[in-house]
Amino acid sequence: MPFKTRLGNLDLAVLSDGQYFVDAGAAFGIVPRALWESHAPDLDDHHRIPLGMNCLLLRSGDKLILIEAGVGDKPGGRRFASPAERGNLLSDLAALDVRPGDIDVVINTHLHADHCGWNTRIVDDTVVPTFPRAEYLISRMEWLAAVEPDERTRATYLADNFHPLADAGLLRLIAGETKVTDEVTIIPTPGHSEGHCSVVIASGGETAIYIGDIAQVGVQLERTAWVSAFDILPQLSMDTKRRLVQQAVDQQSLIIGVHLPFPGLGHMTPTGGGARWTPLPGTGAAS
Repeated sequence: MPFKTRLGNLDLAVLSDGQYFVDAGAAFGIVPRALWESHAPDLDDHHRIPLGMNCLLLRSGDKLILIEAGVGDKPGGRRFASPAERGNLLSDLAALDVRPGDIDVVINTHLHADHCGWNTRIVDDTVVPTFPRAEYLISRMEWLAAVEPDERTRATYLADNFHPLADAGLLRLIAGETKVTDEVTIIPTPGHSEGHCSVVIASGGETAIYIGDIAQVGVQLERTAWVSAFDILPQLSMDTKRRLVQQAVDQQSLIIGVHLPFPGLGHMTPTGGGARWTPLPGTGAAS
């Protein structure tokens, strides 16, 4: 079921498309197992850790906005999450009495398959946009990387997740900082991919940052050098993370982590030598 919270004058709902399991060594990159193992209490028999797929729904002004779209239900996404591990974003929307046709804007932080699977679905053997009225906002740089993937990225950029959006005239490519409404702004946060973005939400003197793949587990927010093997530009990823964490500390922002344990909400609490990830009480495991 969706998790509801309040930010200033806005109602936020975190929706889950389930979870999937990734190799822990890949998630922690070059960090030795002796250092990361204590931060991976849910390590399974295949040396994998579970990652959430937390999407966010909010209404800002006259726009109903969905941030991120999980892994979806198309065959191509099944290797990212088995049926037992997948949730159903559409069921969570229905629990809020929201139909796909009600969504005005869909924001993808990037186009890896576990973030944009529900952009489309199969109807009568044809792949069509899931949200038929929505404007889909995607970084132009990310789009170019997705439509012409290289050997490393080809496995995660699945054409059925994004090509039908262009065909249907629903795609809007953006560059740089982009205001969606007075309360919702997309910002470039490169590193995981060159075109990766995050979303800043501001209302009533409060802010939240939907961080996308800036971090897969909480400890990566605390330790700048801990970046995953999935980050295409690791040095840039570290620089971006350092800047975003400092912003979150300075503004006391709510962090919304797509891959953190559902609902992935918390704050960066200042410490003597940096900042510590602190989940919202009762909402998730510590780092």
